[in-house]
Amino acid sequence: MTAPIRMRQHKPNNDYRVNENPQRLDQVYVQVLGQDGDKMLSDEVKWLAVTHKSFDQGRRGYNDRLAFFGKNVGKLMSNGLTLTIGYTGKRIVDLQSSLAILSSHPATGSPAPPSDSFEREPFQHPALESIPRLTEAVRKDVTSRKRISDIAQRYGLLSVLRWKPKKASDLPGSGLELALAQALYAIVGAISLQKGGEVANKFVRERILSQLGLS
Repeated sequence: MTAPIRMRQHKPNNDYRVNENPQRLDQVYVQVLGQDGDKMLSDEVKWLAVTHKSFDQGRRGYNDRLAFFGKNVGKLMSNGLTLTIGYTGKRIVDLQSSLAILSSHPATGSPAPPSDSFEREPFQHPALESIPRLTEAVRKDVTSRKRISDIAQRYGLLSVLRWKPKKASDLPGSGLELALAQALYAIVGAISLQKGGEVANKFVRERILSQLGLS
């Protein structure tokens, strides 16, 4: 529903045109998902995943829920759970990045345990030596908003992102970084919903974490 009278004065030179060409959208999905990536998701979901809530005042739907869906799966998998059902985009990324951090750094060895008068030996295992590396600060740095948005931009998501920047002349200052990262997370969430968690996690490993130097 649109108000009969515009409450805010229209700002000159602040118009921002978004992509309305479905062929251009399909081309970007091929860049993001690989061969036949334009056929992986339904047309409605493909548009929804690249639509920010600022676009058309959210009247055509937006990608917040898909992005949350894509963000949350990863934390479950980092606890050793295998996802075969759809779950949430950014968490999938968080989860896979945690697993990659644990496995990508060579073990440096644990310090020798303190001597014990009763000759007791604390339990040690090579798999536990990498746990201290998995701090919240390290994980957040690996999957920082800037690094994820840079990946989204390299895949060409900016050319199909549907959003309304506060200042068309200053996209970074209008929240471009957040909008791009959210769109990429939303694509992860959409894959998880329509193709399952296994496919979504494979996409994250091969198309996102590989760009971050993780595998």
